[in-house]
Amino acid sequence: MSLFVCPICGAALEREPGRYRCPAGHSYDVAREGYTHLLPANRKHSKMPGDDKGMAAARSAFLSKDYYAALRDALCRLALDYAPEHPAVLDTGCGEGYYTSAVYRALRDAGRMPCMAGTDISKAILRRAAKREKDVEFAVASSYHLPVADRSIDLLLNCFSPLALEEFRRALRPGGTFLYVVPSEKHLWELKQVLYDHPYPNEVKETPYEGFAYAEIRHVEDRIRVLARYVRTLRRIGRKRTEALCFVHSDQQSQ
Repeated sequence: MSLFVCPICGAALEREPGRYRCPAGHSYDVAREGYTHLLPANRKHSKMPGDDKGMAAARSAFLSKDYYAALRDALCRLALDYAPEHPAVLDTGCGEGYYTSAVYRALRDAGRMPCMAGTDISKAILRRAAKREKDVEFAVASSYHLPVADRSIDLLLNCFSPLALEEFRRALRPGGTFLYVVPSEKHLWELKQVLYDHPYPNEVKETPYEGFAYAEIRHVEDRIRVLARYVRTLRRIGRKRTEALCFVHSDQQSQ
């Protein structure tokens, strides 16, 4: 069973060897790594949208060290709390699949038998996601044009990704759950203190979202221990940024 629908005609897609195909004959190849491409050319705003290969590699290397394990584990607990039996689960803006894979395995190991998919606009990063978790289907797609049927999703995840509320409302079944991860007040605070001249905490509030009601808010807090040599590198970055800002300011003054 596939959660995906054809981005051209909206009909359900069937997974065949090496491709997805709809009843109208529209066909989408499955890449060697296991993902497909469901982002029509007229919805692309650049030749290679999203994270490039370098960004994808850096992000994957960071998350693979489990620096965000506390957040990952909290997401898994929430998924287990709110997902029904045999849930249809969609991770929008799934990136390299770090959270996607963890949530899928938590539900699977609990006997929920999930059917799960992940979407991201970056082909480079989906290559990594599809390699990480073979039992989840992945597609290059925009969060603002999700390739899923109306009211087909029980649990929708969005971790630090674009908020496409209209699409999320369309995709979720009545009574479905939306897990939304946003930076809290002191997210990356120590890093901001090094890089910014005047760092400020993120605003924390219960923003109303049309069509949704808060079930609960869970705050996740953890600390990352950074080796001294990395701290020195960050300080050098901070100094270089200050020098660059001073140069720009001076240049503006001379005009």
